[in-house]
Amino acid sequence: MWRSLRPSGRSDASGGYRRYAWTGADADCRVWFQAQAEARGLDYEVDRNGNQWAWLGDPTRGDAVVTGSHLDSVPDGGAFDGPLGVVSSFAALDELRARKVAFSRPLAITNFGDEEGARFGLACVGSRLTAGQLTREKAYELQDASGTTLPQAMEAAGYDPSTIGPDPERLARIGAFVELHVEQGRALDLTGDPVGIASAIWPHGRWRFDFRGEANHAGTTRLVDRRDPMLSYAETVLAARREAELAGAVATFGKISVEPNGVNAIPSLVRGWLDSRAADQSTLDTVVTGIEKAAREYADRHGIDLDVVRESFTPVVEFEDTLRDELGAILGRERKIPVLGTGAGHDAGILSGSIPTAMLFVRNPTGISHSPAEFAAEDDCVAGVTALADVLEGLACR
Repeated sequence: MWRSLRPSGRSDASGGYRRYAWTGADADCRVWFQAQAEARGLDYEVDRNGNQWAWLGDPTRGDAVVTGSHLDSVPDGGAFDGPLGVVSSFAALDELRARKVAFSRPLAITNFGDEEGARFGLACVGSRLTAGQLTREKAYELQDASGTTLPQAMEAAGYDPSTIGPDPERLARIGAFVELHVEQGRALDLTGDPVGIASAIWPHGRWRFDFRGEANHAGTTRLVDRRDPMLSYAETVLAARREAELAGAVATFGKISVEPNGVNAIPSLVRGWLDSRAADQSTLDTVVTGIEKAAREYADRHGIDLDVVRESFTPVVEFEDTLRDELGAILGRERKIPVLGTGAGHDAGILSGSIPTAMLFVRNPTGISHSPAEFAAEDDCVAGVTALADVLEGLACR
């Protein structure tokens, strides 16, 4: 499975993946998912929001155990973030069938669409739509860098965008959702454990900072006469690092757009996107407020206009104690399983407000993620499959 999926969307130049929502690479991944479902005799369907499902048993019973993740990527992302969870889900089903277990509840494997938000700027679009955290109206406003809207992209890929929106009937089918994911950090490497259980997801969000100045000639405009928004932006990037360090949080300006974007032109607009995350809401508010305050001070000093727009936000997610403890009991029969928090967002976090959810993490020895250097050893991946199979057996085969 891993070898058959690996070439899809891979860049020869970077070695990373460019599996953006509703593109050719995304279509290849979707074909792969459907083929895996049909090869196992599962009932395949695509829901109203473009998420893929593979069912074993009657999906209308209302107590299904669901597992899976996503197949899209960030720009030049790694091979494991998302796909490991989907591949492991199919492999776990193979393992359960090899054990000849009897299923007492329906089981489903899913691929949620556009989890990374690399194309339209909003993470977890598929699961947000399903859970009603993203309205149809707001979804229709999403557009990529070329101006293509989300519904236009879906239609071009052969899907009907007129159906998107909340899907409470589908959520009512699910009794529990368990997502396996490569760890995006080194906590398990430091403890020496191949697999861990998630406790919580930090609150996190994305903010757009628009610094507006005045375009002018780079060679003839005196420094004192310039209204250069790049200066304010650069100072704000440094302020973000300082505020995050003071609060024990993280803050990153990882995307920038410049107009007119000429080597010999002073910019008229510098637009930067801030990603910030913290262990609790109060700390996150402190960090973002501090960054915005500094940005406005820098902008005023240079004669720059500044607009700050919060484009997305996800509050802290505390995974349900009962389900989390059940996973711990299933996996902790032979050794204690570590429980750890994470600063990364996931579909499981979005769905946690609607249905019981839990997460398993597989060790990442480097801690690197969202990069071609992302890695998990084969033995640890196998341990993750075994752990997921044990969990699914405990939940769906009572």
